[in-house]
Amino acid sequence: MSGTLGDAVDRFVRVVGQDLAALASARGMGTDRSAGDVEDEAIALVEAFVDADVHHSDEQLDGYLDLVRARRSGSLSRTDAQGLRRAGALTGRRRLLGDPTQLFEVLVAADATDEGQRSWRYLKAAIALGHAVAALDLHTSREELDAIERFRRTLLAAMTAKGVVHPSLRQPDGGFFAAGGPARRTPAPSAVEELMALQADASSGPSTPPPAPPGDANTRTGASPEPAHARPQGDRDATGRADDDPPARDLEEVLGELESLIGLDPVKLEIERVADLVRVQLLRQERGLPTMPISRHLVFTGNPGTGKTTVARLVAEIYRALGVLTRGHLVETDRSGLVAGYVGQTAERTGQVVTDALDGVLLIDEAYGLSRGGGDQDYGREAIDTLVKLMEDHRDRLVVIVTGYPDEMATFIDANPGLASRFPRTIRFPDYDGAELARIAEHLARTHHYRYDDEARRVLERHLDSLVGTPGFGNARTVRNVFEAAVSCQASRLMGASEPDDEDLVTLTAEDVTGGIERAT
Repeated sequence: MSGTLGDAVDRFVRVVGQDLAALASARGMGTDRSAGDVEDEAIALVEAFVDADVHHSDEQLDGYLDLVRARRSGSLSRTDAQGLRRAGALTGRRRLLGDPTQLFEVLVAADATDEGQRSWRYLKAAIALGHAVAALDLHTSREELDAIERFRRTLLAAMTAKGVVHPSLRQPDGGFFAAGGPARRTPAPSAVEELMALQADASSGPSTPPPAPPGDANTRTGASPEPAHARPQGDRDATGRADDDPPARDLEEVLGELESLIGLDPVKLEIERVADLVRVQLLRQERGLPTMPISRHLVFTGNPGTGKTTVARLVAEIYRALGVLTRGHLVETDRSGLVAGYVGQTAERTGQVVTDALDGVLLIDEAYGLSRGGGDQDYGREAIDTLVKLMEDHRDRLVVIVTGYPDEMATFIDANPGLASRFPRTIRFPDYDGAELARIAEHLARTHHYRYDDEARRVLERHLDSLVGTPGFGNARTVRNVFEAAVSCQASRLMGASEPDDEDLVTLTAEDVTGGIERAT
């Protein structure tokens, strides 16, 4: 496994060394010393990651010794893992991960000047060192994952402070609104389609009268009449990728977008831990070493408007960047997209939704609705049983995320013995506080080329503060509703104005916000 660590160091030295040498050359400085500085930094980072969990396992110390001996002739030749541990040779080295290194700050400063990507390349190469060190052990500790995550956040914060943003990093959505393209919603077949399907079945089977369709056969207003199986999926290549799929993004870019979302700090940390753990286990798998089984399915709990769909879409991209999923698309559905009104159709409908989601993520919103039904005509539990079987059948091609309120989701997990083992990780999405909601409101306005005047901002902030924690509060969804209503009020106000100027057209006043609040309430 030390070969993986050596490869990661080689990559760091090559990538960062080239950037530093080019920078030194452009400034008329010598480049000989810079190469040695980069190698010293790589080894120092390895030492810091080894010290991350303070245990200093034999596997990690042996890997470190192999690395140093290969690069520094005669160094530590008479020392073994026990000797290093007794001497406390690496104790305290984890402090290096608490602040950006001087070398990194040089790269960030250069990027801030010419919009380069040197610091992004450093970040990716440095985090790869953390993954390689963690992969030396079979069991990756939470402390190791946290150390990787803290260092990633430290570097991202330093970049953000200097205004360094990766050019391909999409504008974040404020923690609620869709990042990137819209999720594909699995429509519920209409009652007419149900009857047509029943008639087709009847033509080859007994002609017994159908039972009356249950109320949830198609109760969602505006549901598409197009059945799920009729939607074009695009041609697939040998890996299962569709020809209309966008190119995969780099893992660190996706995690950078996740980190830039407003609020959601505990959610970000958990998702980043999952990504790091999967990456570490993949490194071990590539080397033919034993790995720990990791369930990739997730439970998201929290109130409406807390960013669950946005984060699910990023999770899909993360898994694709890691190579776990070949497409990384998101298919979103709920009870009405899985449960049919007639005997035998629920399994077929659920199977079709899963087929749509293969090689991507299936997001089941308010999944507890599947276990809530009652009576002989409810097929929610059939959908659960079918889903559990298909998750096992397609365990290498499907990730499922289920969402809902905490108590109700606990009931859902208890509905089938197979669910608890397949959903071992629950991530709770906290409500936004008033300051975070205000930032989301500002982000929405900027995105749509509006601005609040000072009084409008004060009115909005007071209103949002008053709503936090109240029953039925929709979090970022409420912010969006108020913003859209305020824009509508502004349009009505300007209709009576004579020749509004550009400033008038982009400014939302206290009158607009007050009217928006009244309309959205």
